[in-house]
Amino acid sequence: MKKLALILTISIFGLGYSQQQPKVLKTGFSKEALVQKLENEEGKSVTIQQILDEHKGKVLVIDFWAGWCRDCLKALPKAEELERNNPNVDFVFLSLERSKEGFDKSLDRFHMKDKDNYWFASGWKNDFNNYIDLNWIPRYMVVDQKSSIAKYYAISPEDPEIQETINHLLQ
Repeated sequence: MKKLALILTISIFGLGYSQQQPKVLKTGFSKEALVQKLENEEGKSVTIQQILDEHKGKVLVIDFWAGWCRDCLKALPKAEELERNNPNVDFVFLSLERSKEGFDKSLDRFHMKDKDNYWFASGWKNDFNNYIDLNWIPRYMVVDQKSSIAKYYAISPEDPEIQETINHLLQ
């Protein structure tokens, strides 16, 4: 009986924290989200707006991940395949590591040094992540050439809507 109660508790707890598609699929970013600061590999502060400006005119895939996230690591080979299959698309990796040391170690450990990487030094809860309803990782977004959100919510790099969105934007 105790085992059953424990299993039910874990199941209910897990459901409350699993990835759920947001009720509203947004197509743009709020002013507060755009001024959210991240840090690059060198520790330099950069805003979401600056990242978007750097990739303006290109289709951009944003990959939210962390080295401690088992689901992220499981998805990494497919995310790399998506990147290889789309050489005309820019990819940005936003890390939710818990520390700068963890960020640096994950970049080395998972061979991410040659990619466009940033991490949320402010932690998971911040204006950008709150605005985009980030409740779990991995998470993927596709941003169009004008910095609008074209695909708001995907939990796997294998989601066919990611590639469909990319194909549509590159026509």
